[in-house]
Amino acid sequence: MSKTYDVIIAGAGIVGLASGLKILEYNPKCSLLIIEKESGPAKHQTGNNSGVIHSGIYYKPGSLKAQNCIHGYNLLLDFCRKENVPFEICGKVIAATTQSEIASLDSIFERGIANGLDKIRMIDRDELKELEPHAAGVKGIHVPYTGIIDYKAVSEKYKERIESAGGEFIFNEKITSVSGSTSANEVVTGNRSFKAEVFINCCGLQSDEVARHTGDSINTRIIPFRGEYYKLKNEKRWLVKNLIYPVPDPAFPFLGVHFTRMINGEVEAGPNAVLAFKKEGYRRNSFSIKDTAKTFSWGGFYKIAAKYYKTGFGEFYRSFSKKAFVKALQKLMPEITESDLIEGGSGVRAQAIDNKGRLVDDFLISRKGNIVNVINAPSPAATSSLAIGEYIAKLISI
Repeated sequence: MSKTYDVIIAGAGIVGLASGLKILEYNPKCSLLIIEKESGPAKHQTGNNSGVIHSGIYYKPGSLKAQNCIHGYNLLLDFCRKENVPFEICGKVIAATTQSEIASLDSIFERGIANGLDKIRMIDRDELKELEPHAAGVKGIHVPYTGIIDYKAVSEKYKERIESAGGEFIFNEKITSVSGSTSANEVVTGNRSFKAEVFINCCGLQSDEVARHTGDSINTRIIPFRGEYYKLKNEKRWLVKNLIYPVPDPAFPFLGVHFTRMINGEVEAGPNAVLAFKKEGYRRNSFSIKDTAKTFSWGGFYKIAAKYYKTGFGEFYRSFSKKAFVKALQKLMPEITESDLIEGGSGVRAQAIDNKGRLVDDFLISRKGNIVNVINAPSPAATSSLAIGEYIAKLISI
């Protein structure tokens, strides 16, 4: 006999964990199970990002990203103070390195103000040098809200809180099917089956696959992009005081290579954004026939490739050429050399692309009956996690 729960969540990344935590806060008597195919929480996007607490400056006012990032920022800091999770609000600079970037910089500033970030300020070249002496730029924005944290530590604390509230976890179980009825959803893994009144899909890179298991006829597909990092050698960390970002391409949903001081004292440089041939492919030679076929059989992929093929080739080139990667970094910091950098880690971003070839820039959460699919939750999902969890807790009815 399969056990019946009020809620089953698929995925123990930071969004799934935050959703479970908030559901239990809103419904203390709820029986809740989180199923994860890996051996523990935060094994993919959550555990492989650079640990930035985002301010919400980039996002379109009124969008789910803007609303949830800013609300989630405050919820996250309150949680970390209460639970003694280390973090630091160190601030960052966004630097325009040429006059041609100033119009885009001004637009970012206007978005930040519209999103309620009244402490951001425009800075000139001299002020930029005071904040980041080795950064290049003709003008910039100082964002004092930005911080650094270890999201794996946050996830472990979410897990502890869920367990103390009576929530359960099952690891090393991959969901193979979900079938709904008026009375309950049946969730089947490779070895077991469960029933739940509400099923919530927070599977990140696999979210589109799981959504199809639920019968949701979504018009998007997750296309994986690998982001590769270098690290500054220990003796070169002094070059970066906090975080240094370029002005991003407004048509592309990635922020460009940048410098990030991390909570452990290391400094990362990157990432690039390379089309990955495996959803969980963290190496250049990672390959999955199944994942690659699904990418190249999606009509929307060809439409977006036609728009960004030049950018895409540039990202591939930087992936295999350290010299080219360093050249991109030198726009922000001219004195950086190849010898200053050592190989770092990598992560894979789950980016939804619709069938018309458009990058889905906002969070995408769909509900069909008592099934909720979190289809698109890229950065700033970690910063926004408790706000997303709160949104989902209010969305479902138990």
